[in-house]
Amino acid sequence: MDLSQAVITGIIQGLTEFLPVSSSGHLVLTASIYKMLTGQPLSSGGSQEVFFDIMLHVGTLVAVIIYFRKDIQHLFSVFLNALRNKTLKTDPEAKFLLYISAGTLATIVVAFPLKDFFESLIHQPSIVGLILIITGILLFYTEILSSKIEKKVKNLNWKKSIIIGLAQGLAVAPGLSRSGSTIAAGLATGLDRVTSARYSFLLSIPIIIMAALFHALEMTGIKELATYNWYAILLGTLVAGIVGYFCIKYFIIFISKHRLNVFAIYCWIVGVSMFVYFTFFA
Repeated sequence: MDLSQAVITGIIQGLTEFLPVSSSGHLVLTASIYKMLTGQPLSSGGSQEVFFDIMLHVGTLVAVIIYFRKDIQHLFSVFLNALRNKTLKTDPEAKFLLYISAGTLATIVVAFPLKDFFESLIHQPSIVGLILIITGILLFYTEILSSKIEKKVKNLNWKKSIIIGLAQGLAVAPGLSRSGSTIAAGLATGLDRVTSARYSFLLSIPIIIMAALFHALEMTGIKELATYNWYAILLGTLVAGIVGYFCIKYFIIFISKHRLNVFAIYCWIVGVSMFVYFTFFA
């Protein structure tokens, strides 16, 4: 891994973690192109590549925490006040942390059994391309479904939070956008566009933390970590965090006014290109 690869991959992670186009699918595409240009087999990679992906997600995790720091502080404050005043049952905002917990649990129930199978697909970019096409179909169909719901709401409930969490769990599949799946599920359950995006981004915090810790425990050890190109890893992580922060900021503005169809079309173009190229020409 060199510095240019780290910067490019960091930019891609920062953009695609929060845009509904699948960061995992784009990381697979970026890694596959790099391996082809450097004469490496698509199945190569090793623990440094896995660790770099973890650090990139840590970078975007920091971005979402910094961007939503006031929201997070407010949610904990409202939750604790509701506990003290015994108003938790009647205060929808105070329940928000509980809804995040429920969504996270639903994510784990779905993602954990499927994790090993879907992780085996990261070296098969043609299949990842097919899953990207599915992401596009999901986004496009959700907009049609959402347009038929006359009254959009801001308040979550247990059912909606669990449905969105289940959607996030399915996004363990490389190419199936996490943000796209959760925002689509939010829109399909009648949430307004900004609330769907806000819940999607906040819901990502606990699951990214747990995934990073889980994979860190699987790493070989300190001796192997010492052999990694830490300059490239840290630079890529920093770039992913900075790009991710601004991506959140402007995507929330975008989704409040526009539909997701442009991202659906993008996913179809990239997905079809990946499938055709890596099936017939690579």
